[in-house]
Amino acid sequence: MLEARRYIALVAVVVAAGGCATAQTAADRVAAAAVDFVTPTGGSMGSAIIWQDPLGVVHVDGQVRGLQPGSHGIHFHAVGRCDGAASLAFASAGAHYNPGNRKHGLNAPDGPHAGDAPNITVDSDGKALVSFTTDRVTLTGGPATLNDADGSALVIHALGDDQVTDPSGNSGARIACGVVRMR
Repeated sequence: MLEARRYIALVAVVVAAGGCATAQTAADRVAAAAVDFVTPTGGSMGSAIIWQDPLGVVHVDGQVRGLQPGSHGIHFHAVGRCDGAASLAFASAGAHYNPGNRKHGLNAPDGPHAGDAPNITVDSDGKALVSFTTDRVTLTGGPATLNDADGSALVIHALGDDQVTDPSGNSGARIACGVVRMR
């Protein structure tokens, strides 16, 4: 019985410490934004929270649904518009965000774009977690801010990004888009 109480007390301490770490992270956010992903016809596909920590690292955390299973490229794009009705869905979001004029791809010798990110993996139910960090963009000021005059968008592509082919990693059509909205 005493061992069981000790075990329960230890679990409670671990859970409380984890809760404090999460609360501290939320309190340390220097800037935050939100993204609501839509289909080319305007249907909802999920959302993400984007936040910047005091060290300048930008965190992206969210969920999407309604996608084909497999790997999909995801990138920050240069313009905060997600018009889906054009002949090329979400062309209004512009090219990948690339204020440093680098080559595309996380594995490219002359890259990556500031907006490049790891692929997301969609499960057999069409759902995926979006979770990555980057120090190549900011939500605060500076030359790589997502919060510039024309804003930015987060776009999901039909195919996985090969992380080397310029300019878009052969990641295919734009199938979901969300404007980065500062909070």
